[in-house]
Amino acid sequence: MYNPTVARLTYRALLGRRRALILFALPVLLILISLAVRLLTGADDSTASSILGGFALATMVPLIGVVAGTGAIGPEIDDGSIVYLLAKPLKRPSIIFTKLVVAVGVSVVFSAVPTIVAGFILNGNSQQLAFAFGAAAAAASVAYSAVFLLLGVITRQAVVFGLVYALVWESLIGSLVPGARTLSVQQWALALAQKIAGDGAGVSSDVGLPMAVVLLVGVTVAGTWFAGQKLRTLVLAGEE
Repeated sequence: MYNPTVARLTYRALLGRRRALILFALPVLLILISLAVRLLTGADDSTASSILGGFALATMVPLIGVVAGTGAIGPEIDDGSIVYLLAKPLKRPSIIFTKLVVAVGVSVVFSAVPTIVAGFILNGNSQQLAFAFGAAAAAASVAYSAVFLLLGVITRQAVVFGLVYALVWESLIGSLVPGARTLSVQQWALALAQKIAGDGAGVSSDVGLPMAVVLLVGVTVAGTWFAGQKLRTLVLAGEE
């Protein structure tokens, strides 16, 4: 299923100058905020949990997912260069799967790793908060990559829709509106962070861990499958 040539081309597109600047900007901002908070307030578990959950997981991770997920295929569809890739003897699900792997890899590197680093800066990984939120960021990155990759296939306004979802639903509604939290990737990932950090760490989710795992896996599988089907339909439409 995994195609090294497709992966290499996708990595090159994602890590181009413009997108690389965006991918680096948010992790650098997280690290700078963490350094400033640590210098001003010292090590504090509650503060660390607020920053790692409120900024890293709720804002940085979905935004990086937007860049990585939509950027893995959206630009190729927009400029028509996807035709050259589809002309090759490659199965459409293989193309989608490879691009998902690349998007997940980029998202995890630019989301989970900085989150762990920020956690160590903020409180030295007290109560396993750095690893807890790092694992949550990695899990969320997988689901976000699948969702935004699907958006990149089905619409040319994928970045716009992705930003609206990331900033409005995940960062705002998913954090503040109780009824909507159960439908938030952020909350599903928080269930994993809560399990790792323990009940005394002040990390909580509105979704239990078993259900959260089911939802994360389900969204990832469904998004990947639908993207493959849509790409196949796109080719048939072009041939007609």
